[in-house]
Amino acid sequence: MKKIVFATNNLHKLDEIGKIGKGRLHILSLVDIDCHEEIEETGTTLEENALIKTKFVKTKYGYDCFADDTGLEVEALKGAPGVYSARYAGEGCSFADNMDKLLAALQGIENRTAQFRTVIALVLNGKEYLFDGVIKGKIIEEKRGSTGFGYDPIFMPEGYDKTFAELGNEIKNSISHRAVAMEKLVDFLLKG
Repeated sequence: MKKIVFATNNLHKLDEIGKIGKGRLHILSLVDIDCHEEIEETGTTLEENALIKTKFVKTKYGYDCFADDTGLEVEALKGAPGVYSARYAGEGCSFADNMDKLLAALQGIENRTAQFRTVIALVLNGKEYLFDGVIKGKIIEEKRGSTGFGYDPIFMPEGYDKTFAELGNEIKNSISHRAVAMEKLVDFLLKG
């Protein structure tokens, strides 16, 4: 089974990606390679942030690796919070803080169309590759559900009448933006 490093300190993402790649890839975490540093995401796009993380690991530790960056893009907010989704309510904010700020920003707005977009950057044998995944949906008016993380309690994917947090991890992991991007990555790695 192919071994590859996933450059993240986010345990939720590590668990989600691990389940998506289970039985097909052996995914190592940053802790597995003894990297305990917080890699600063200073890019202004999802692509830039994902590449910053992969290049950091490759340069400092020598491992081929992949990294993702994900953003929630809300149409009525011109794509915000986007690349700033994780810190939308400010540095050190919680998932609840981010959701509360977003719900307040959408107060009284009818158009609640949104999409989650993930970009995965891969550094492999000295080359860089990008894979993306999108799931369209809408932001509902109140939090519902208890699984997942981030904006899951307020995001309802198209074709469903439940939020990601109500659907549960198994369904979410099979349809999510991250799952779409990850499937592209896994297919690429297994063909190579």
